Amino acid sequence: MSVRTLLWERGGGHCRLWLQIIAVYETAMVRTKETGVQRASRQRRLAAFTVIAIVLGVVLGFAVINPRGFKKVARYAPQAVRSVIPNGIPRVAVTDPIASKMVEDAKKQLGTTYDASYEVISYPNGDVARSHGACTDVVVRSMRAAKIDLQKLIHQDMKSNFGLYPHQWGLSRPDKNIDHRRVPNQMKFFSRFGQVLPTAVNRGTLITWKPGDVVCWDMNGRQLHTGIISDGLSTSGVPLVIHNGWLCVEDDSLTRWKIIGHYRYPKRNPYLRTASLR
Repeated sequence: MSVRTLLWERGGGHCRLWLQIIAVYETAMVRTKETGVQRASRQRRLAAFTVIAIVLGVVLGFAVINPRGFKKVARYAPQAVRSVIPNGIPRVAVTDPIASKMVEDAKKQLGTTYDASYEVISYPNGDVARSHGACTDVVVRSMRAAKIDLQKLIHQDMKSNFGLYPHQWGLSRPDKNIDHRRVPNQMKFFSRFGQVLPTAVNRGTLITWKPGDVVCWDMNGRQLHTGIISDGLSTSGVPLVIHNGWLCVEDDSLTRWKIIGHYRYPKRNPYLRTASLR
């Protein structure tokens, strides 16, 4: 087990925030050859990142002393993170209209703080405040941008087939406020009505990983996690993922944890032509 994985699992929320910020920066700083101008630009970004890191350190220190004040000061973290992300990430052209809308909305969620608290929301098309949300909310919001309301779809299916869905929360009936915001429920719905795709990431299966796909992870048996495949690529050509573990980021995390689900909803061609660089 790597040090980074150990810190992610056992270091608590503050460690996760730092690891995600570092991962974003590492992913964004991909360069093959640097000219003098590029090097100077990178150094300016590094300096900016250092300043932001110091500021966020002060903020997190304040959060330890005053946890209730953390949610208020955390509002400024998204702007800080976005300010140090360069625009040099290679991206693929997304020709599928559903995937395009999903990815674009997922990008709009970058910087959203993590909060999986139970909230009473409207139905259908209900949502918590977009300033925060759980990892599942990234998926819900992205699909809603493509006119797909997971809240309604999952609730309707659970009303008719409640026994088919996981029961680890002790509920005796569906709850339209939270059911669609749980990873196991999303996985069950996608496996029933969506396209179940390979979970392996290698040269043979890479073609099946497309922007707008949903990935689900098992973080070494401790917690389930989910995200949206982005149109960005890592240095090795593996798709980046937009997900919210403590802060919504776009980073090289597809193979960071054990993949237990890879879905496309609604069902579409698993070999959509989206591989041309732009």
